[in-house]
Amino acid sequence: MFKYLLRRLNLFLATSLVMVSVLFYATGLFPVDRTHALTGIHTPTASQLVQIEQDYKLDKNQAWQFIAYLQQRLSGNLGISVTSHQEVAEELSAVLPASFELAVMAAIIAICFGVPLGVLASQSQHKLTQNTIMAITLTGYSVPVFWLGLYLSLWFGVDLGWLPISGQINLLYEIKPVTGFMLVDTLLSESEYGMSAFKDALLHIILPATTLAVLPFTVVVRSTRSAMMNVMNQTFIRAAEARGMHTGTIILRHALPNALIPVLKHLGLMLGSFASYAIVVEMIFSWPGVGSWLVSGIYQRDYTVIQGGILAVALLIIFLSILIEVLHTVFNPLSRKDLYATS
Repeated sequence: MFKYLLRRLNLFLATSLVMVSVLFYATGLFPVDRTHALTGIHTPTASQLVQIEQDYKLDKNQAWQFIAYLQQRLSGNLGISVTSHQEVAEELSAVLPASFELAVMAAIIAICFGVPLGVLASQSQHKLTQNTIMAITLTGYSVPVFWLGLYLSLWFGVDLGWLPISGQINLLYEIKPVTGFMLVDTLLSESEYGMSAFKDALLHIILPATTLAVLPFTVVVRSTRSAMMNVMNQTFIRAAEARGMHTGTIILRHALPNALIPVLKHLGLMLGSFASYAIVVEMIFSWPGVGSWLVSGIYQRDYTVIQGGILAVALLIIFLSILIEVLHTVFNPLSRKDLYATS
């Protein structure tokens, strides 16, 4: 197992290195001075120019410049934002929690609704029920996320007036940031309006989280159905049925835990699509996360923000993909068997 984890770590490092190399090459293609693209300083002074040349080895060849670029980025020096004149690392740390909060809520919605529907689709004896569930998932998978977000905003926000359609919380509430997660910070707030702020933040996250949850929801339903149909034909399930165990007990205690293993793997394969969907959803609902921050930087040609946002999103996708693969190996007995056989 140690060798396997070491190989996964090497894969993460190698993939991250390739990604940073592509980002370094793209930095030289920006239609601005290289010092501006690297640091975000539009008109540096003479002393700043000397410091930039020393930090990024601009007086040496490309290999030394890449090593210096890698050192600066790994040390947390992502440059200064052209528009806000603040450290890009500070802005990134301020918007990351909002994106994590939205992604977690979307994952909870997708799993809580997707797994039961997948089990129902696999065990139902009525063709109408099965076809209806599969038609819903196919429709949800096919609907463009930008159209769905705008339609939900128009329906629930404008026509019915049930839910807010933009922002993370009402601006009337002043919540002191503690963890960066608005739902958690409202609960930790000592203000007398803390509970009201929590309810308001919960209402704000419903529409964007539901829109973002549609894609993983369809994947969870279809993969759960396929996995359950496969598991229910296994020998140990038939043995449990022969002993007279209740069907619900067989599903919950024996079939479902084994069926969720391939579901985990499918979720890991769709992280890239999920991240791109999240950027669109954040823009539609004006959610103050990494996606809207990155797109705003693109519109304003804030090259350090573009580099910082792409670096953060790419590293997160690489890390989470490898983490899910490791968890899949840990929880899957067949994977562990193959692993030990090859060690």
